[in-house]
Amino acid sequence: MPFVKTQDGTDIFYRDLGPKDGQPIVFSHGWPLSGDTWAAQMLFFGMKGYRVVAHDRRGHGYSSQPWDGNDMDHYADDMAAVIDHLGLSNAVLVGHSTGGGEIAHYVGRHGTSKVAKMVFVAAVPPLMLKTEANPEGTPLEVFDGIRKSTAEDRSQFFLDITMPFYGFNRDGAKVNEGLRHDFWRLGMMGSIKAEYDCVHEFSEVDYTEDLKKIDKPTLVIHGNDDQIVPIAASGEKTAGIVAGAELKVYDGAPHGLYQTMGDRFNEDLLAFIKA
Repeated sequence: MPFVKTQDGTDIFYRDLGPKDGQPIVFSHGWPLSGDTWAAQMLFFGMKGYRVVAHDRRGHGYSSQPWDGNDMDHYADDMAAVIDHLGLSNAVLVGHSTGGGEIAHYVGRHGTSKVAKMVFVAAVPPLMLKTEANPEGTPLEVFDGIRKSTAEDRSQFFLDITMPFYGFNRDGAKVNEGLRHDFWRLGMMGSIKAEYDCVHEFSEVDYTEDLKKIDKPTLVIHGNDDQIVPIAASGEKTAGIVAGAELKVYDGAPHGLYQTMGDRFNEDLLAFIKA
């Protein structure tokens, strides 16, 4: 199995598919999942001639499960280690949810010399937490509840959260049990300590300064019925901070739109990469 060993000895698992001479697309996953959540995109873009890479964040999926270091500085540096190890350049970085924070912080710490374009998908930047300066955010009590549920009964919590995550709790929604169980499977592969720590990274870290450093074409895709990362505090603000960013709003789409609306998402991402 392919791994990169980081400076602190953590093994980061990655998938590297498609033709090796194709333009690379690097996918960063959301909490509490792994790179496997991008399987449909990796198949679609690999068959289009792109080199597709998706790693498992430390503490998630097949990567090592260190007790410490489950923070965005390490996540961004781990991503850099994968990109450097594979010798990638001219890469399109695609981040969903927490992965959006990761690709933003990668740029904040490592610059854009190896980056061609950026794509934020229902992503957490600039800041999810509700503050006086960010009244559109989510109250801290909500994130404390996520921590509590993760610590005490993550198995049931991961199953329950799939309903709002995919919008299956909306009237008339067709529930996809396969997606629900796959979310649960990927979540349960991770370290409970890493998943507990990561709640802080996606909720209380401010990525504004990272976003200001992005100087590459950027696409922001967000659903206006995202019950996990509401668009007003995230996608709309990110599009306003990143110079020249394009905001594409999916009407009625949930947080996991890249899976529930995969055909549309793949075509929009392909058009943006080709533009």
